[in-house]
Amino acid sequence: MTDTATPAADVLRDPRANELAVAGQWKLFWLRFRRHRLAVVSLIVVIALYLIAAFAQFIAPFDPNETNARFTYAPPQSVSLFYDGRFAPHVSGLEMTLNKDSMRREFTHDADHPVFIDFLAPSEPYTLLGFLTVETRLFGINDPKRGDSLYLFGADRLGRDIFSRVIYGAQISLSIGLVGVFLSLILGVTIGGISGFFGGFTDVVIQRIIELLRSIPTIPLWMGLAAAIPVGWPPLRTYFFITLIVSLIGWTALAREVRGKFLSMRNEDFVTAARLDGMGEIAIIFHHLVPSFISHIIATLTLAIPTMILAETALSFLGI
Repeated sequence: MTDTATPAADVLRDPRANELAVAGQWKLFWLRFRRHRLAVVSLIVVIALYLIAAFAQFIAPFDPNETNARFTYAPPQSVSLFYDGRFAPHVSGLEMTLNKDSMRREFTHDADHPVFIDFLAPSEPYTLLGFLTVETRLFGINDPKRGDSLYLFGADRLGRDIFSRVIYGAQISLSIGLVGVFLSLILGVTIGGISGFFGGFTDVVIQRIIELLRSIPTIPLWMGLAAAIPVGWPPLRTYFFITLIVSLIGWTALAREVRGKFLSMRNEDFVTAARLDGMGEIAIIFHHLVPSFISHIIATLTLAIPTMILAETALSFLGI
């Protein structure tokens, strides 16, 4: 006769089972998230993108505003890893000719004139992360004064390196998405939680304010708020003000979703038990209710980040 009690006893003696039995909402969320390989890979990619944006001065090979009239509209140069049987990353040199029929510059790749890539290449002093003075970049070319070029993404109409400009541009686009979503998260969870948890007159007032904000066309509202920015403000202060403008509009959808979740969960047994245990209302909201649907909030915020970036792009396109 087989002993059916042994597996159950083994489970009870398993430290991992005891860990799950006493784990809080945040730990359960992390354990579940860690099992989803695609989510972990996506998190690593996002962190890598933000690290690239943070260290843009070090990663970008050139100053994004540095012009070179000789290489206007230069095509991208592909990187080759080996040269003459040895590891030597390089790109083919660019040879420019003027087409007299179309009066346009034409570029051809000169394989006989390789441009070798140096890692930790010396550069002009610059400030990294706002306080570190650095005189090297991640990679560059041997002797830029010779007229060699390294345009991984090509050059624009002023001969500026598009790759460097993309790296620097990531600082604005990614940071405005992150900061804007963070502010929207605070406003949406707090205001939506109060609306759904307390209900009554408070819920009515908050929902009418949300409906008023959502009824106003987005772009005219952005333009009206952005027009209030003084012309003489420095770019950094203008940037943060634009971030606040985008955030003040983006929290309403999340607040509606949080309110619906709170309305369906505020009378659950675990909320009643926490209230009988003497826990305050705000503590119940942030310690019990919010962690119980944190996965839904993360999914909503993930979709909100590109919306914030597109909003910033729209304001830039309008010249604001």
